[in-house]
Amino acid sequence: MSSRSLVICDQEEKYASALAAYLTKKKELALQVQVCSDPGQVRRIQQEEAIDILLISSGYTQEIRKEIQAGSVFVLTETASASTGPLEVPVYRYQSGEAILAEVICQCGLKGEEGLFLQAAKKRQMRIIGIFSPVHRTGKTGYGLEMGKELAVSYNVLYINMELYGGIGGHFPEEGQTLADLIYYSRQESRNFGMILTTLAKHMESLDYLLPFRVSEDIKAVTSKEWTSLLMQIEQCAIYDVLILDIDEGIQDVYGVLRQCTEVMVPVANDPAARAKLFQFEEELRLLGYEDVKKKLVKKELER
Repeated sequence: MSSRSLVICDQEEKYASALAAYLTKKKELALQVQVCSDPGQVRRIQQEEAIDILLISSGYTQEIRKEIQAGSVFVLTETASASTGPLEVPVYRYQSGEAILAEVICQCGLKGEEGLFLQAAKKRQMRIIGIFSPVHRTGKTGYGLEMGKELAVSYNVLYINMELYGGIGGHFPEEGQTLADLIYYSRQESRNFGMILTTLAKHMESLDYLLPFRVSEDIKAVTSKEWTSLLMQIEQCAIYDVLILDIDEGIQDVYGVLRQCTEVMVPVANDPAARAKLFQFEEELRLLGYEDVKKKLVKKELER
């Protein structure tokens, strides 16, 4: 699918550039993003190509905005209740890029324009890397994030933290929607799942990730069937080549989740207690009939 044109026109160049940078990080979006500081530049662009989506400041008068033709026009307003023209959609400028993108996708979706955004899902099977350890305090979250950033140089990678206490405010920022929100939409089997995932994903360099659950009891309530459904929806509706799951022993049917991974990285510490726990873990897999999971284990000794 060819890229569509999105133009941001705003007097505040730093604001426009920051919003453009956020949008271009969204690899799921088939958009060519351009930034302009005055409407004259936008008019020159439209002489050469059609503008599919225009985000323009309310600081330009409605008469000036009418001179620009675009498939969808979003006016970046100073107040949430600002008035706009009949064919314009107001978007409050002083909110997160995530929230602005959600409004744009929602409005274009209502007009039947989802194709402007989502690239066709890849056809090859998604690689699912599980990270799990029966030994605590091994640094597996940091290990998973670093692995994800390295892989993201060459692939589209999504990291999901499935720990009961994922550490919001540590590795992850405190604000924003979380994996719990994606689980909610997965349960609804939303036809816009791919677009929703696009708005929820945050970024560390080239790596996409989701904020972990805020309440441990909520993630404990997610069933094995729901985890399976979520993984299937991500594979079918998103562009990711690699999915990294940072898995906690406290989730439901943890071995069933590990069974769905193509490989399981096991960070370990080189001390007698850690080796004993790892031995017990492997014996339990054998006794419970998870020999297939045992064969997927890749032990990785980390520096502490």
